[in-house]
Amino acid sequence: MSGTICQSCGMPLSKDPNGGGQELDGTKSLLYCSKCYVSGAFTDPDMTVGQMRQLVKGKLQEMGMPGFLTGLLTYNIPKLKRWDH
Repeated sequence: MSGTICQSCGMPLSKDPNGGGQELDGTKSLLYCSKCYVSGAFTDPDMTVGQMRQLVKGKLQEMGMPGFLTGLLTYNIPKLKRWDH
């Protein structure tokens, strides 16, 4: 799973307009997208997994996806590397 989707929000890294987040040394992150990870740090380090699920659900609904589908697409967010501890 890692390397194909952002391990914070679940967005396919292929959909990231910047091609992925950025590590502190300027290299591309292989785990996180550019919306979640910049300069080797999370853009919102205090965000909870519940807040992330709500944020992603809202973005998907803005794109016209029905509510039941947003629930399915965000179901596994708690299992992603950032949240799985």
